[in-house]
Amino acid sequence: MPGRFARWRSEAAYAYYFLSPAYVLFLVFLAGPLLAAIVLSLFHWELLGSAEFAGLANFARMATDPVVGAAIGNTFLFTFWSVVLHIGLALPLALAVNRAMPTVLTYFLRTTIFFPMLVSWAAVALIWKYILDPNYGFITHYLQRLSLPAPNFLIDNAWAMPAIIAVDLWKTIGFTFIIMLAGLQGIPAHLREAALVDGAGPLQRFWNVTLPLLSPTLFFATIITFIGAFQIFEPMFIMTDGGPGNRTVSMVMHIYETGFRSFDMGYASALALVVFVVIMAVTLLQLRLGRRWVHYD
Repeated sequence: MPGRFARWRSEAAYAYYFLSPAYVLFLVFLAGPLLAAIVLSLFHWELLGSAEFAGLANFARMATDPVVGAAIGNTFLFTFWSVVLHIGLALPLALAVNRAMPTVLTYFLRTTIFFPMLVSWAAVALIWKYILDPNYGFITHYLQRLSLPAPNFLIDNAWAMPAIIAVDLWKTIGFTFIIMLAGLQGIPAHLREAALVDGAGPLQRFWNVTLPLLSPTLFFATIITFIGAFQIFEPMFIMTDGGPGNRTVSMVMHIYETGFRSFDMGYASALALVVFVVIMAVTLLQLRLGRRWVHYD
């Protein structure tokens, strides 16, 4: 027994030794900033002056901040359409590319769809800002040549958010597409072949074989897309600066404006905690609901 205990202690020591880099990263980049945000949210601090204890005043202030309501509504609207469009379009794209086709064409399609992911958000936002410009953007030019209405996409109240959603979809759908494609290629071919031998049609094979076996991938993609969409910042900051009239301001953008333009670090920390709590709550809800439709067998 003493020998077994000593061997267990030795194995545990090795495990902690190899896990120590992950623990250090977790403490420095996650636990430490989270703890600092919790402490800062209880103070009034303008970065250069001394901090004054404020209790829960920063959280109470949100109730009277008109930008918070707009930012929360915009963030949920953007997140909803981002998740729906990413899952709804990435899956058909992955199914199409996963079909038997020439290897060169397969690689071309994979590269074409994934390529925008490699470009920085700053470059993408600036390029699309010029493309959608009402004076010299080519989209407006061709709409006018076709005698179609050409709104000022980034200033029009009705078009600003759809334009941001479309640009985000163009840039990031490649990531969801690659996840879906990997999930499809992980499904054993003999299961689909067995269903084919039993006389199942394409729709029946997709519904009874492909979709259940792909459910863990769909679940993972939904969670990752939600978390990424809820932290949207760059396209709104560069393309519209939150306008028109706060129609495209997001929670993360409001945190940035509060912390690094108004230097109100205590209130910005309180806003950041709200974003953290919302992401954590929705993710836990997704994990709980996932037990009903995700199949791991």
